[in-house]
Amino acid sequence: MSAPQSYYVPVDAGEAEFTEKRSRFLGHVRRVETEAEARAFLDEMRKKYYDARHNCWCYVLHEGGVVRYGDDGEPQGTAGIPVLDVLEKSQTVDVCVVVTRYFGGILLGGGGLVRAYSHGAKIALDAGEIITMSLCSEMKAECDYTLYGKITPIITANGGKITDTQFTDKVEVCYTIVGENEKKLSSAIFEATNGKVMPQRLGEKFSAV
Repeated sequence: MSAPQSYYVPVDAGEAEFTEKRSRFLGHVRRVETEAEARAFLDEMRKKYYDARHNCWCYVLHEGGVVRYGDDGEPQGTAGIPVLDVLEKSQTVDVCVVVTRYFGGILLGGGGLVRAYSHGAKIALDAGEIITMSLCSEMKAECDYTLYGKITPIITANGGKITDTQFTDKVEVCYTIVGENEKKLSSAIFEATNGKVMPQRLGEKFSAV
């Protein structure tokens, strides 16, 4: 099986809340890239909602495929795992979700808790802006100054993102392009410059598109 060519991450933070049988649920999402960042966010939410009955959580990291979750006193499997299920189905990583519950006096039962914590995670994700991270080729195109003004519009018009430009005796333009579009863009540059410029592939990385 080939590795995924894209995944999703939150841009920053999002929050939303709802009430179910008098219990108040608050969902919070934040982008994190390390376990330390995830733990810091979890501690922040625990301090902010110190008087809540439960602060259930889950975080998933792209690097290393790290997955952690906790039910924080709810029956095992009724809180952390449902949140994880929402993240996995949405293919969202580098993310920490905390769903806080203020108990309203009415028991929800196992199925009710699963639905409530799933909903809390989903509305938190919906409240935050989600972007796509795609596997991109890192490219470099060298040209003389007369061709510089010709190739940059071609790069941007074909979905490329210019990341750096160096001006010496020649112009060196570095850019990223979604991997599946690399050959098309390289061919467009080659043809537009009458074969004088053929971009070089430097590597690949996941990048926001």
